[in-house]
Amino acid sequence: MSGQIYIQDLSMHSDLKLPSASCSPVIDPHVSPDGTMLAYVRDNELHVFNLTRYISKQLTSGANGHMITHGLSEYIAQEEMERKNGYWWSLDSKYIAFTEVDYSGIPPFRIMHQGKSSVGSEAQEDHSYPFAGGPNVKVRLGVVSATGGPITWMDLLCGERGQANNEEYLARVCWMHRNILTAQVMNRSHSNLKILKFDIKTGQRKVILEEVNETWINLHDCFTPLDKVNTRYPGGFIWSSEKTGFRHLYLHNSDGKCVGPITQGEWMVEQVVGVNEASGIVYFTGTLDSPLECHLYGANLFPDADNPLPVPFRLTHGKGKHVVVLDHQMQRFVDIYDSLGSLPKVTMHSLSDGSLIVPLYEQPLSIPRFKKLQLQPPDVIQVESKDGTTLYGALYKPDSARFGPPPYKTMIQVYGGPSVQLVSDSWINTVDMRAQYWRSRGILVWKMDNRGTARRGLKFEGALKYNCGQIDAEDQVTGADWLIKQGLAQCGHIGLYRWSYGGYLSAMTLAKFPEVFKCAVSGAPVTSWMGTTLSTLKNIWVCLAKINRVICKVL
Repeated sequence: MSGQIYIQDLSMHSDLKLPSASCSPVIDPHVSPDGTMLAYVRDNELHVFNLTRYISKQLTSGANGHMITHGLSEYIAQEEMERKNGYWWSLDSKYIAFTEVDYSGIPPFRIMHQGKSSVGSEAQEDHSYPFAGGPNVKVRLGVVSATGGPITWMDLLCGERGQANNEEYLARVCWMHRNILTAQVMNRSHSNLKILKFDIKTGQRKVILEEVNETWINLHDCFTPLDKVNTRYPGGFIWSSEKTGFRHLYLHNSDGKCVGPITQGEWMVEQVVGVNEASGIVYFTGTLDSPLECHLYGANLFPDADNPLPVPFRLTHGKGKHVVVLDHQMQRFVDIYDSLGSLPKVTMHSLSDGSLIVPLYEQPLSIPRFKKLQLQPPDVIQVESKDGTTLYGALYKPDSARFGPPPYKTMIQVYGGPSVQLVSDSWINTVDMRAQYWRSRGILVWKMDNRGTARRGLKFEGALKYNCGQIDAEDQVTGADWLIKQGLAQCGHIGLYRWSYGGYLSAMTLAKFPEVFKCAVSGAPVTSWMGTTLSTLKNIWVCLAKINRVICKVL
């Protein structure tokens, strides 16, 4: 379709192509909440197409090639902050908030394709690439009527050098009811986050929440406005924070003041999936049962401050990972479930008690394909780190009847960085075909989540701050030592492999502990911290990169 939009009227037999004088592709189309309009970006400008009158209107102007864009998220927002969108419909479909991104302050970086048979533009690429420690793009936030007209710019400019507000990144944007616009902004070191509330008529701002954490602040999508008339806190919102060391939900009033916690404990909330303000229940997924699992829970939205906080009630059944979608009436939910011993299956359940309504999809293990593969779920093992922290590993053992008793040649799969968990009670570990192939060839495979990885709380994950390539490598050696002590592996016959940060950690662990490891397959490793995008990986590591750069210059 070449990036064009086609509209299908079910009463007609043919598609209608969205009319345009431009041949440029359409990017990031979104239908308005009321279903009457379609917004999209073309030629770096924001447009709206009226679905009832079949008329398109350009809402922004002034985009300058690739130097300025309107309505598109910048590279760092997409790659490192999980913000894919650059514009947002208001809930009543009357307004659109959008970003203006200015790349002019970033020096172009040229990539030459040395294998090309010709020279010229086809043999090179130029990118405005935000190197670690270097300048970032400048991002403004504007609001325009969906029917066109003047733009109101909010009191916000992220990425400006020397700014007093220290607002480097526009992390999230969210509309509340009554056309209140909010934005989350974060400083460069990821230690400070503010939620701003804007008057869209004047652009004036008000800070309604500020969070500071010396480790770092993990971005999330748990911000949930409360705006129903019958709620106790109209205009309030649900927020999640790791200020206790674990991500939990908190209730805030319309001024941003924290009313109190909704959840607590040494486990973490992952995602808010629904709120029933009338019944006073918030539904979320989390790790209350195990950090290796994910379940749907419900909790009291308005807990009694005079009584102990009740334990959330679980609505999903079966050990493993559950991905859920709630209906708009808050009566049912669809559950996509899998575990180490169960293929993914889809079922529908009652939201009141989790009881099964109807199975939707299931594939049995007895089908010939799975019988032929002979997939064996890995054993989940607990190992203690040097400081006594429990680490989880997955062990793929070869068939001793076929390959004899251990020790075996061993490959260790590593990642080791924040925001990633390898070991979980999930089918994805059973269907790890590389691990299963090596196991079928007599090679023992081991994977373990060291301190610094995800879903174990901020203290566990934050252990990696200023310690990358150290504490993570030490934990991987602890895992290898456990294999050796169990008689499953032996020094000089252990290799490591993985990609990205895992490629870096594979090479680093081999370099630091050659007496334990024989080889490493280092795929796409981070070999220069100055060359990461991370103006953010989590800029947390930029400080380490700068320190190392100074040391290298001195040496």
